[in-house]
Amino acid sequence: MSDHAPRILIVDDGESVRKLLAPLVRHDGYEIVGSSGESEAVERFGEAPFDLVVIDPLAPGLDGPGLCRRLRSAGPVAILALGAGAGEDEVVATLDAGADEFVATPLSARELRSRIEALLRRPGAAGAQGGPGAGVIEHGEMRIDPLRRAVTVGGQPAQLTFAEFELLLAMASSPGRVWARDQLLGQVWGASDYRDPRTVDVHIRNLREKVEPEPASPEYVQTVRGVGYRFREDAA
Repeated sequence: MSDHAPRILIVDDGESVRKLLAPLVRHDGYEIVGSSGESEAVERFGEAPFDLVVIDPLAPGLDGPGLCRRLRSAGPVAILALGAGAGEDEVVATLDAGADEFVATPLSARELRSRIEALLRRPGAAGAQGGPGAGVIEHGEMRIDPLRRAVTVGGQPAQLTFAEFELLLAMASSPGRVWARDQLLGQVWGASDYRDPRTVDVHIRNLREKVEPEPASPEYVQTVRGVGYRFREDAA
């Protein structure tokens, strides 16, 4: 993330999400731009870069998954979905469409700040020093460039979401290590008692679709039954 004040695009019905974020604007200095509909959101997104988009996918008249797909096609950005009363199908559909996280509301300002900071934090961003993100990681046909946040497989680029990239980077930096779902949640989104471990499963499934030659028989990101996931140790 650069040294400018984080810019956040809010897409809701004009009330719910913006009211929730108001204390953070005063406390953390975020620059908030509001939008009340899908077309307006895409238009504003195209006018200037944003660090994060926060949407209420359940807002009346808003196609949350559709908006996530349009934003993903328009450019790279972290997407946080906030909503009350969402069913499992709605949550999975929104994550599948490109949201990095779906959070049930209401939640405290402290919890919201934690989630936003985790999404705004880019370990591989320009200017980062040291750590596994400091150099290019290569495993077999896969090449991960943390500084450019770029992934290629067999020379072909893989367009990953923020969450997908961070999951892949964490596991590929420690091939062979077995990660429990809770550990991956903490690594990518920060420590919290309120995050659903199933979020990891959805993002791993989507990640495999983008980087695995055969997603049903993954070469790189493997399942460790009853525990979680690992990046194959002999993939290099």
